[in-house]
Amino acid sequence: MKIIDILTYPVNLAGNHVFVKVLTDEHLYGIGEAYRVGPDEAVDQVIHYFKEWLIGQDPTRIEHLYRILYNGSRFPGGSMINAAISGIEIALWDLKGKAYGAPVYQLLGGRCRDRIRVYTGAGGGATPKDVEDGLHEVVHKRGFTAIKTSPQPYQFQKMPWGKALREARARMELLRRIVGDDVDIALDPHAQIFEPIRAQELAEVVKPFRPLFYEEPLRPENIAAMARLKQKIDIPLATGECLVTKYQFRDLIAANAADILQPDLLLCGGLLEAKKIAAMAEAEYLTVAPHNPMGPISTAVSAHFAVSTPNFLILEYVPDNEGPSRDLVLKPFKYADGWLEVPDTPGLGIELNEKAFENNRGLDKKYRRELMFDADGNIAFQ
Repeated sequence: MKIIDILTYPVNLAGNHVFVKVLTDEHLYGIGEAYRVGPDEAVDQVIHYFKEWLIGQDPTRIEHLYRILYNGSRFPGGSMINAAISGIEIALWDLKGKAYGAPVYQLLGGRCRDRIRVYTGAGGGATPKDVEDGLHEVVHKRGFTAIKTSPQPYQFQKMPWGKALREARARMELLRRIVGDDVDIALDPHAQIFEPIRAQELAEVVKPFRPLFYEEPLRPENIAAMARLKQKIDIPLATGECLVTKYQFRDLIAANAADILQPDLLLCGGLLEAKKIAAMAEAEYLTVAPHNPMGPISTAVSAHFAVSTPNFLILEYVPDNEGPSRDLVLKPFKYADGWLEVPDTPGLGIELNEKAFENNRGLDKKYRRELMFDADGNIAFQ
């Protein structure tokens, strides 16, 4: 079996997505998804650049093909290169599972668990009533046993720091009152705090409310600063969504800078690279909670990773069984009462709904991350 083509589907439906399809001369194919690290079109172009390196290759030699792409790049790749590699690598796993008639998790050692605990974003809103209504929908109607939200008040950058801390405490009191003691609340400051001492003060404010984890309170460039913060706070620190390859995670682990690692399988190098990262983490008694804010292919591959990884903790989940995201795939994974199920069908167990792409081809070229500003007009850290 040989690779004869690699197609991409840049789609603007429920946000920008870059899907990948690897075709073979035996009429088998695999599908993947690459992280849109921005500029989104550039990721699509890198995949096409890599295509010529893979035509004629055996698609089942996944480690070999990964090394062709990673080692063959002129310098060790950053987010753009590794996002493209990840999208292709994930499609290769889907294809290999189909070739062997087995779900991907069976090729990774089989199940460690029967279902996957997930959390979703909740707790935002302009008023306490909005927050309460949103949480009631997510927790009481849809059955989530864990949520993630920002601990800081809206536009805290424009507030005196004391006011920001006071409102953060009031926000946490409201959240805990609404969801009770049995729902886990994960916190994500979104790397919007520049000074470690400020992140430490915020950690002290939220500690009484028992957060599941404190995600990326600082920007990820300075691992040493993250390590110093970890030594001073008494809540679990999670990070890793911006890191690529086992090498960057090795530095994070060696610095003792996190309790929970958050590789994104669409960015870090793919499924096998994530398994290597998880094995390194397991040896240091760390758990893994994959970053997963993208599309349903991301959820599918993350689910196969989760079900086959012993030190997996919890999975971020953007519901793809409702709204515009429902049109991206023919049949999403089954979700019920805070848990996700992984099907026993060959490959990843999910298929793109290509008909829905016909009127949504191409990416939103105007998309960019919204800038945040301090009270004096300076561009804030984010």
